[in-house]
Amino acid sequence: MSHARLRTGLWIGAASLVLGIGTTAAMAGAGAGPGFGGPMPAQPAPCTAPALAGAVVDVTVSDMGSMMGPGMNGGMMGPGAMMGPGMNDGMMGRQGPGSNSPGMGMGMMRLTATPGSVPAGQVSLQVVNNGMLAHEVVVMPLGPDQSPGQRPVGINGEVDETGSLGEAAHTCGAGEGDGIASGAMGWTTLSLKPGRYELLCNIAGHYSSGMYTELDVTPTR
Repeated sequence: MSHARLRTGLWIGAASLVLGIGTTAAMAGAGAGPGFGGPMPAQPAPCTAPALAGAVVDVTVSDMGSMMGPGMNGGMMGPGAMMGPGMNDGMMGRQGPGSNSPGMGMGMMRLTATPGSVPAGQVSLQVVNNGMLAHEVVVMPLGPDQSPGQRPVGINGEVDETGSLGEAAHTCGAGEGDGIASGAMGWTTLSLKPGRYELLCNIAGHYSSGMYTELDVTPTR
């Protein structure tokens, strides 16, 4: 290699190094976070449910953001992102161990309940949000021939809540609210008669993305 070519290569390498350092500094100054999605949003303080009455059902809600990480979530989903019904069609499957019903929606989002069967009377839902988006859990009765996931979804991306028995949608609190924030929990206590019930998230687009499961309530002995 000639001395002239060597000097040229050294100049190019030095210029690249300076440019890289400058770009990194500029990104840091701008607050770019993981995956260049910007700084992570502030998370709500951890909370714990009080002693809940009756049979306690642990409900977990999650979405793709919990698997992709904050950087990918910021660039691909973002707060309030919705998955349409078609996104769920090719990803349906069976829930993992401990789930109570086969064929539940395991699309871009999921909702699971443990145990899947409780005695009639006071039933408390303790909901933990492991996803990146806000979620809620609404309790709806199921008809004799009705299965979870079969409710018609309106043009607003939600199902009709007529007949709802209650919900857990309050961050670090009980009952209704604007949704349980990421990393937080919410709860509710209901009086349920023997029968089949559907637990679902009715934030726009979430039901059609797989957020529903069945809870069976049996006669007390």
